[in-house]
Amino acid sequence: MSIVLTPMEETITLEPTEVWLSNPPVTESDAATPIWYRELQEKSWERFKELPVPTRTNQHWRFADLKMIRFADLASAASASDSASLIARATANRPADFAAHFVFANNRLIHSEIVDLPAGAICLPLNEALAAHGDLVRGHFLQETQTLGGDKFAALHGAATLSGLFVHFPKGCVSEKPILVHHFSGGEGQLTFPHTLVVAEDNAAVSVVDVFESITVSEQTLTVGVVDLTADRGGRIQYVSLQNLSDNGAKHVQINNTRAGRDAAVKVGFINLGAAWVRNESLNRMTDTGADCQIFSANLANGIQEYDQRTLQSHEAQHTTSDLFFKNALYNKSRTIFSGLIHVKPGAHHTDSFQTCRNLLGSEEAEANSMPGLEIDADQVKCSHGSTSGQISDEEIFYLQARGIPADDARKIISLGFLNESIEKLEGDELKAYLFAAVERKFTHLDESA
Repeated sequence: MSIVLTPMEETITLEPTEVWLSNPPVTESDAATPIWYRELQEKSWERFKELPVPTRTNQHWRFADLKMIRFADLASAASASDSASLIARATANRPADFAAHFVFANNRLIHSEIVDLPAGAICLPLNEALAAHGDLVRGHFLQETQTLGGDKFAALHGAATLSGLFVHFPKGCVSEKPILVHHFSGGEGQLTFPHTLVVAEDNAAVSVVDVFESITVSEQTLTVGVVDLTADRGGRIQYVSLQNLSDNGAKHVQINNTRAGRDAAVKVGFINLGAAWVRNESLNRMTDTGADCQIFSANLANGIQEYDQRTLQSHEAQHTTSDLFFKNALYNKSRTIFSGLIHVKPGAHHTDSFQTCRNLLGSEEAEANSMPGLEIDADQVKCSHGSTSGQISDEEIFYLQARGIPADDARKIISLGFLNESIEKLEGDELKAYLFAAVERKFTHLDESA
């Protein structure tokens, strides 16, 4: 049996390539870097030069504001000038209970703190991991060739000097405390390339949180990040991205690749609060029996922010499960785009997969675009998708006003509760409180009249 609903067809028009950079964004060379990695950088740069800039004829960029990817005068980020103040910012409001904490500023490590990592776990900055554990990194690093439209960004990332972490938990290695990673970016037209690579082997469990912040509020930066998550044979990974860059020009691209093997479970959470423009791509593959992927998102957009999220739940074996639950709260003239596909491949019988996107419109000028889809090529499956959009009802506002709560505070309470439903699906009470507090802080600065 084959059922196809709203397929995601991709067409690429081979137009002349727009030049973003004239040279590879390589800021440092390290003789200890493996040969295979240097060759990968060279091939990625050649591919970047060959690939066209996305156009509207590419289905994966439907509804996107393509003016946002017309870049000029990009350059690799220079060293940050005041590392001490950035470290203080990163450590001020962090969760009290954590396994390790790393702070990067403009692609460079400025602080590392190991508190409580289990024996056998590897948690190293990526450049150190490439030198010390090159073969181990190679087996999981940038292994996915498919993207959801971000091919050119992925190629640029592969050609660049990267920051970020390699986290490897071997068989039976478990930590209930999260590993925290802060990424600061600043400088006009400056590029940063964070990369997070997490591997959980048999029955291992690990949680990683990436936090993205701007050094100042006025500089236009571009972050091009990639996350590789691999769990197998009962391994468990939780990964959370808290994006809170300046909404005054900062742009953020993040491509997530998740691979869940036999009886593995991966949770991925996206919380977007800042940046003028965000592009999230999340490819989630369930490759063996019993695999489960859960993808959650809570996004608060205001002003003229645009959040563009594209997802694929790929079921490639029998008895696999997945659940996607995205929530957007929009104010002023902000825009969100959600395009998601559940693909049940031939032979992936007994699949259970769900996809939900809900939009709460706090302004008549806000715009929410949703394109959920199913492609089913197997039997005995349970799959559903849906999207809803609506404004806060007058009855809800009146109910709270009748209890002495001003209308503006009532809208805030309703919106916070709406977004918190996604955050609550993550694990760790302290982590959830930390994420919820970040959302609440944005509401204190939200200007609904902008």
